[in-house]
Amino acid sequence: MSWDGPDETRQMHPALETLIVSPTKDLGDGFQVRRALPSARRRMVGPFIFLDQMGPADFRSGHGLDVRPHPHIGLATVTYLFNGDVLHRDSLGTVQHIKPGEVNWMTAGRGIAHSERTGPEARAAGGRLYGIQAWVALPKQHEETAPAFVHHASDTLPFLEGEGVRMHLIAGALHGKRSPVKTLSDMFYADAALEAGAGLVLRAEYEERALYLVEGTVEIDGIEFNAGELLVFRPGSEIALQASEASRMMLLGGEPMDGPRHIFWNFVSSSRDRLEEAKADWKNGRFTAVPQETEFIPLPDEPAPVRYP
Repeated sequence: MSWDGPDETRQMHPALETLIVSPTKDLGDGFQVRRALPSARRRMVGPFIFLDQMGPADFRSGHGLDVRPHPHIGLATVTYLFNGDVLHRDSLGTVQHIKPGEVNWMTAGRGIAHSERTGPEARAAGGRLYGIQAWVALPKQHEETAPAFVHHASDTLPFLEGEGVRMHLIAGALHGKRSPVKTLSDMFYADAALEAGAGLVLRAEYEERALYLVEGTVEIDGIEFNAGELLVFRPGSEIALQASEASRMMLLGGEPMDGPRHIFWNFVSSSRDRLEEAKADWKNGRFTAVPQETEFIPLPDEPAPVRYP
């Protein structure tokens, strides 16, 4: 086993398989991200192959997020915001704002391109952008499915409330509730907010489970864990945690994937050859363009794809 973090007691907690302290990267203009997955410590949790915390970033009037058009294959992207407004455009012709508590679920399948930018009104006003960007790898039988995009309003997603806990079920099933967001694998993804002193039990409903602590501090058996840490739990163990202070976390996981995945840039596949094909397609302009966009992110010059089991 391998571990992150300076405290051996925390690292060796019997409920944990892996503890990851996510590094922070500054993308410029005061916008920072913390990447929990993939990590050298753990490549995937269930179908989740990528997990980034975006911000919080406070933009001045006239400034905002500008992610130019770029491609994806073999995955679904999931954008979820705590603060702010992001305007999504894709090569299917979709134009969709996303606001806090809503879900933008884009299935790349055999190939899609999209952009994500701060919307015009939010850019003019300035303000905070804060959220989570996740990628969900697709099962082999669905890797080449037709690309698709769906948006779900916040009030269409299940809420679980009680005793200082408020949980928003983004996708999959958890604690007897099921999200209307259609997924192609057995999984769960939830946003949970706990008041100081509140407790939460994560049942052993799935083989692979993790908690990414966005804000606050939580205790498991009296041992504290902090914001920016990804806790990957052992299979079969019921996890009882308590918030030392007001805290917010993402709960995620599912059943193990049907084999290893390779990743290069924004491409995910069970086949190295398919990654090479996608690279050539983007480099040579064979992806459908995103309407209303004139820019794009060029294919990066990077080493050979890395295998993520």
